Amino acid sequence: MSVHDELASVQRSLDDLIRSVGRLEKQLGSGGLEMRRVRSDTNHLRESVALLRETATAGTTAPKRPDLVTISDTPYDPSLWVDSDDEGLGVRDRHAP
Repeated sequence: MSVHDELASVQRSLDDLIRSVGRLEKQLGSGGLEMRRVRSDTNHLRESVALLRETATAGTTAPKRPDLVTISDTPYDPSLWVDSDDEGLGVRDRHAP
């Protein structure tokens, strides 16, 4: 089965679960901690499946390659390094800390 078919199957099962939880909630009432927890869990499952669907549909398109940046092989201008610190050694022409 394809990912789309699997997600459709999961969605159908989740819809059945939500309907069953709704019927159970009518019979037991929605005030108990256990029922609220089950309702909350089914809502989290619904959100998770929706996120999976978004991820799966985004994954079917070809990933966009990042733009490449060309770095020149020519040396940098030495004036860029005037008054710069050498890591761990401090400023040129001075004693190390």
